Amino acid sequence: REAAEEAYDDADIEPSDISLVEVHDCFTIAEVLALEALGLYSHGEAIGAARRGETRRDGELPVNLSGGLKAKGHPVGATGAAQVAAIATLLDGTHPRADAVDDDATIGVAQNAGGTVASATVHVLEVME
Repeated sequence: REAAEEAYDDADIEPSDISLVEVHDCFTIAEVLALEALGLYSHGEAIGAARRGETRRDGELPVNLSGGLKAKGHPVGATGAAQVAAIATLLDGTHPRADAVDDDATIGVAQNAGGTVASATVHVLEVME
């Protein structure tokens, strides 16, 4: 949560400004916990949002359009760079799944964690016109 708050402050955004997210989903529950830690859902609410389809590619907040870590084989040392690259290419329309991104999407977030969340990074990417 601290990493997210600091990243949002640095980027001068609020969680509600975010159009899409790539989170560290090494385990299924990790996605849910990350969405709550990012302030995108209140504590205990992310699982319901996922069940309602809000985090699907056609949902209100698409999550892990890249397929997530498990789909990529969880490239431990390259995870953060792969997430940032995914957000950048999703926002600029060159990612294979960019069709799932709203045309007006301008802000994406990449969240990564290490150890048992002993470290966390949050990158905010914004399309600048």
